[in-house]
Amino acid sequence: MKTIKQLAFTAMLTALCFGCGSTGAILLTPEENIDAIPLKVSDLTDAEKENWGHLDLLKDTIPGMSVDKAYAEIIKNKKGKKVIVAVIDSGIDIDHEDLDANIWTNKDEKPGNGIDDDNNGYIDDVHGWNFLGEGYNEQLEFVRILASGNTSHPDYAAAKVEYDKEYAKWTERKTQYDQIYQQVKGADEALTKHFGKKDYTQKDVATIKTEDQTLGQAKQVAQYMFSNDVASMAEALDELNNAIKSINERLNYNLNKDFKGRVNGDDPEDINSKYYGNGNVKPVKKDESHGTHVAGIIAAERNNGKGANGVANNAVIMSIRTVPNGDEYDKDVALAIRYAVDNGASIINGSFGKSFSPHSDWVRDAIAYASKNDVVFVHAAGNDSKNVDVEPNFPDDNVNGQEVSDTYIRVGALAPKYGSGLLAGFSNYGKNNVDVFAPGAQVYSTTPENEYDTKGGTSMAAPGVAGIAALIRSYYPKLSAAQVKQIIMNSGLDINTKVIVGGNASDIQPFKNIVKSGKIANAYNALIMASKMAQ
Repeated sequence: MKTIKQLAFTAMLTALCFGCGSTGAILLTPEENIDAIPLKVSDLTDAEKENWGHLDLLKDTIPGMSVDKAYAEIIKNKKGKKVIVAVIDSGIDIDHEDLDANIWTNKDEKPGNGIDDDNNGYIDDVHGWNFLGEGYNEQLEFVRILASGNTSHPDYAAAKVEYDKEYAKWTERKTQYDQIYQQVKGADEALTKHFGKKDYTQKDVATIKTEDQTLGQAKQVAQYMFSNDVASMAEALDELNNAIKSINERLNYNLNKDFKGRVNGDDPEDINSKYYGNGNVKPVKKDESHGTHVAGIIAAERNNGKGANGVANNAVIMSIRTVPNGDEYDKDVALAIRYAVDNGASIINGSFGKSFSPHSDWVRDAIAYASKNDVVFVHAAGNDSKNVDVEPNFPDDNVNGQEVSDTYIRVGALAPKYGSGLLAGFSNYGKNNVDVFAPGAQVYSTTPENEYDTKGGTSMAAPGVAGIAALIRSYYPKLSAAQVKQIIMNSGLDINTKVIVGGNASDIQPFKNIVKSGKIANAYNALIMASKMAQ
């Protein structure tokens, strides 16, 4: 998952696009909107930026999950059992300095011998499985529906409407951002020439007094950048390049009806063929960082003097690479869930989702399978700023409101500021279908090659809750998966304030109207409730 410099960058770029028209919210990947919340990163201290999701609302006035408090007052020197958490995602850098000690190893499989030692059907699945093979880019699901040419498909008409809207939006956005890039590049060149150096500073720019229109506009552009958490024009150009790259990927791959992204040789329409892919669970590219970031939120090594702290100190991560740069296939997701269950995971994190799901029944059956086998499935609510009670987001756990699982938890995203801006503007919500909210905007965690980054999305909120589930299952292992869900739902903090919903300042509702539990997840309270329930 990729980000620009948080929400302020969006408004800044709109202001800079002289004659371009409005850019709107910048959708950088198929599932992530920029955090449309009234907060800049600079509103937090450096320590809070990297740890806000673990802080305590009462003590720190920041709506974290009270993780630090739980360790200080409840866990202390207690020893829990190891808990396997399967991360169904884009792959994980299992050699990362802050993750390598907490990676699941299949002890029944001998690495690299080309033999299915444990007879589970997957050869050399030492740390999990990769259903994508070497695949990376993919179409969105509604594009695949159109590309099939099957006009009798029940979702064909809706897919056509969605495609026409999205293709027009992204084509326009490409034009706008190309123009913005040229403006920023021109400003940087003018300022470099004026100062005789490329590493000019904000103070340098402020000293400019000129009647020259080109230099004056260059000053204006640079000051926009500097006032919105951008350290230099070189950084601004780098961020714009990343945005343009994402836009081009959206047009060339995700929205391209002729693109063929599946390279693993498998037929995604045949659920009976299962043993495809390979045992390489790492990302195929460095910028395929989403899964590594998610894994770190759950299980980055705690207090080792490096990077970030995960929520759960006894979690080991099973990597199941299933999510491409585009929409995941229903078949891959269904088989990934079953792989996780069959190979010992007691918690599954699914930080992915989409609005069209031709084989949603396959995935729903797998979710029911996980529930029957005492596995908690934590799923991100999605980043479309919509009510999922009205507009579907898949996977889900119900048919016409009838749930197939009592261990599925759907999670919305919080921003790091209590009050009306508590909900991250991108987060989906729903009184019936979103169970709880957790920190999801501006979350600091691991990224490939021993690096770290701040990202936002319900993708970041779900693993926080998965981490709480892992804590409960580690220290109170006799509790069932259904009890773990009950505890997470019931032990959170009651929120009685009104909040801005869907990033729309004119839509302000009581928090309890947009989430089933009416609560935000809280590790400290969850462990107290778990201890009482386990007696």
